[in-house]
Amino acid sequence: MKRMTVRCALAMLALAASPAPASWPDTPVARLEALAELQTLNADLLSHDSATLTLDRWCAHHHLADGARIVADRVRGQDKPPPAAVREQLHVEAGQPIAYRRVRLRCGEYFLSEADNWYVPSRLTPDMNQALETSDAAFGRVVQPLRFQRHTVSATLLWSPLPEDWDSGGAPLPRANPGASLPIPDKVIEHQAVLTRGDGEPFSYVVETYTGAVLDFPPAFGRSRTP
Repeated sequence: MKRMTVRCALAMLALAASPAPASWPDTPVARLEALAELQTLNADLLSHDSATLTLDRWCAHHHLADGARIVADRVRGQDKPPPAAVREQLHVEAGQPIAYRRVRLRCGEYFLSEADNWYVPSRLTPDMNQALETSDAAFGRVVQPLRFQRHTVSATLLWSPLPEDWDSGGAPLPRANPGASLPIPDKVIEHQAVLTRGDGEPFSYVVETYTGAVLDFPPAFGRSRTP
């Protein structure tokens, strides 16, 4: 319901728009649009099994790079042992090996997310394990032949450009800050999820943090205009 509220508000305020600036202005309209975009991305991530393919579409839709396609940059030397809760989610006993992989998912020059991934090598094919160990390939692309399913453990908006309860009259919309850019933080969304194979066996636990770069495109309605 809140998502529909944002869209309706945008439709009413869009009539006050003027040509788009190079960055998001700090206006009520821009804040409404930023929230709508974050809610759209969050919903898309929650309704699809592969975050990599979802970001592919996001990257292409917002023209973030030529030939928009997500590339994984491997972060090495920062291995983390699996927390007890991860072993429990993966149904793995204490002595069974769990591998760890950390990547930054990039569209062109924009790093859209960072992901911590614990996975069970014995539940993947030898070719998949080889690719994951020796390449920077995105995890979702490597394991795509498993026809895996994603089960969300938690999904959190880490930042909202509007105050809580703004849509029910509990808080007023922020006033425009003429000439200023909307301050978008480094981290905006966090998801935790379990991936399962077609037979239902879990094989991966991921913690994904989406960066403010997911909004690094010109706003459609967020023009700098003081109410």
